[in-house]
Amino acid sequence: MSKTRKALVRALMGMALLGAVIYFANPRQLFAQLQQASPWWLLAGFVVAISSNAVSAWRWRAMAQWLGAEMSVASSMRWYFQAIGLNVLLPGAVVGGDVYRAIALQKTGQAKAASNLSVILDRVSGLWMLCAIGGLGAFACAPTLAAWVHMNEAVFSALLLAVTVLWVLLPCVLLQGLRRGWLKLPGTWLDPIRVAANSPDFVLQLLVQAMSSAVVQLLSAAALACGAIALGVQLPLTVWAFAIAPVFLMAALPVSVGGWGMREAAAVAALAPFGVPAVLAVGVGLLYGVFALGQGALGALALGLPNGGLRQ
Repeated sequence: MSKTRKALVRALMGMALLGAVIYFANPRQLFAQLQQASPWWLLAGFVVAISSNAVSAWRWRAMAQWLGAEMSVASSMRWYFQAIGLNVLLPGAVVGGDVYRAIALQKTGQAKAASNLSVILDRVSGLWMLCAIGGLGAFACAPTLAAWVHMNEAVFSALLLAVTVLWVLLPCVLLQGLRRGWLKLPGTWLDPIRVAANSPDFVLQLLVQAMSSAVVQLLSAAALACGAIALGVQLPLTVWAFAIAPVFLMAALPVSVGGWGMREAAAVAALAPFGVPAVLAVGVGLLYGVFALGQGALGALALGLPNGGLRQ
């Protein structure tokens, strides 16, 4: 199957799933709820979402510099928001935008290995913290979630806490393994990681990545919460800390266009234990997708279109 046909299949699958989710949630009620959404909370959610991705762009630049690739703050912001535009418009979730960022950095004369790894590890850093915060959020919501999955609350909490702690420590252990020599990486293309792991500012850079990723995910949770409040759904922040993990992970799967359909279905499943009706959960997912569309437009219009070389 050709790439074009695969992309078309993914687009159709995503649209079919989105249509099915909206249909079962009652499209008439959904449209009515969206019409009544508070514009001020929508604006707040959009601003917070922009802030989240601005921090993400800064984090990517810090990762690139750690790996030996240089870029300006303005370039990191421009390419990151342009990548968001590609992510919400092209099949493959985050893949298209990530490829674009790597190519954009290479076009400035930076090493291919460092450019590619900066994007890969930036994405890994975000997903790592997303799962960590999601785990902590689930731990805080254990009384509700344990009853929902018919598990003993104490056992459920203990398992969540143990897995989350191990997950948080995992990158520290792996990087220490590189520094001490008992973990070997195959291939010369991974040399930038070896160099970064043995740099004098290793601990500082690791903290920079961890803290910036935490800020990104907390702002993302706040943006999701703002969209919910705009629709009249008010839940504790711990619920949103949990919900961002399933919602964003499902949206990142390369089976739809921009996560549409997957994000809304995940929102229904994640918020159901907390008594949120499906129609409102779908609305929350749709609004977060609209925030991403708006940021993609900003990337293309306010921060400049890709130059001719990159378009080619």
